[in-house]
Amino acid sequence: MTKGRNTTYEERVEIVSYCIEHGNDYTAAIEKYGVSYHQIYSWVRKYNERGAEGLADKRGKRKPESQMTELEKLRAKNRMLEARNKRLETENAVLKKLEEIEGRWR
Repeated sequence: MTKGRNTTYEERVEIVSYCIEHGNDYTAAIEKYGVSYHQIYSWVRKYNERGAEGLADKRGKRKPESQMTELEKLRAKNRMLEARNKRLETENAVLKKLEEIEGRWR
């Protein structure tokens, strides 16, 4: 079994093209490019469903604010406020604990 590796968009397109041109010969693609069977299979499936755009890695990418709907903007703002609130609650808890510890030394 071959361990997967990081690939660029162009490499994924090349690997999928090679695999499809050779009659979905995953073994040959694994040997030539050093990528796992599961990864190639996944890319071929995505390519067949959505074309080359399906091979783009969109993890961690957010929409620009100009493309967000009003509801999406409000949800994003709510998440930011919840995170800020959580941080402040943690900070208050730490300060209270510090006061308690300092009180023991007096």
